[in-house]
Amino acid sequence: MEFAPTIVAKLRAQAARFHELTDLLGDPDVASDPKRLTGVLKERGLLEASARLSERISSIEAARAECRQVLEDPEADSDLKGLAQEEFEELEALAQSLDDEIKSVLVAEEGDDADKVIVEIRAGAGGDEATLFAADLWRIYQHFIESQKGWKIEVLEVSPTDVGGVKEIILGVSGPGVWRRLRFESGGHRVQRVPSTETQGRIHTSAATVAVLPEAEEVELVIDPTELRIDTMRASGAGGQHVNKTESCVRITHLPTGTMVVCMDGKSQHKNRAQAMRILRTRLFDAKRAAIAAERSEMRKSQVGTGDRSARVRTYNYPQNRLTDHRLGENFSLEQITAGRLDGLLEALEKMDREERIRNL
Repeated sequence: MEFAPTIVAKLRAQAARFHELTDLLGDPDVASDPKRLTGVLKERGLLEASARLSERISSIEAARAECRQVLEDPEADSDLKGLAQEEFEELEALAQSLDDEIKSVLVAEEGDDADKVIVEIRAGAGGDEATLFAADLWRIYQHFIESQKGWKIEVLEVSPTDVGGVKEIILGVSGPGVWRRLRFESGGHRVQRVPSTETQGRIHTSAATVAVLPEAEEVELVIDPTELRIDTMRASGAGGQHVNKTESCVRITHLPTGTMVVCMDGKSQHKNRAQAMRILRTRLFDAKRAAIAAERSEMRKSQVGTGDRSARVRTYNYPQNRLTDHRLGENFSLEQITAGRLDGLLEALEKMDREERIRNL
């Protein structure tokens, strides 16, 4: 088999960038700038596999050219041609396996290996039942995250309700492969069940939205402090005596975009300010990432992996113990899902996304 010219061209372009970044590591200006150095090292690491594969392609193509030369030489004896044919067939098998590996590397996108995300769960239509469903989603993710080796979870902000639900909860999740696994949760989630407040046994439909955003590091998104307006105030509502006595609530507004984040869950203004900046940076980074994804929209039509929050991705049907993922068109045991056993579902979504990316190469 022959390697597709477009695929080889993409791989070699990435390899060229890898060598360019390698040269930059020897630049004193880069070495003395921690943020820039971190960025160069990160990008170079992402391209290392492409550089290695590009070298292997060159090696295989050179070896195959030598084999062809022997096979086409009228003066070459039959034994030599036999050896050349045998080697050529081995190279063909190697090229086939290498082609699969190349596709896996090329379909990888920047940020696929992010090990920190912000998860935002918000109650949608459905009143109190929607807030209870949002709390149920939080518990599902909590069970799943705590079962993953090396993953950590922290609550950054939560707005509880009197009935035991949540209007909104924002989580920080970190660990190996966390973005690759959780990104498919973004979208609209719908529940069908008899609410605890229902006296006549009628099934209600409620909704919640989930947004999973790769958490931006400072090196990935630099925010100009002059473009921020930071307000402090006393938080309202329940939350302890510190709420009424100190201005612990922090509101940060990014003036160019109007993006606003309010944090009041922490007891100190310093903590709330740090949490608000963390969430703001991630939301701005997600907007930048979404703009890039929009440019690729003609190539990628599926909702898998796009993080479109307006799309209804899943329905939780309690009377029939069935969860339906609308992107896959498949049903799963709701009992297993509510226990946090999401691996099979998420693996199916990852496979679907990978196959789509390969088709669009």
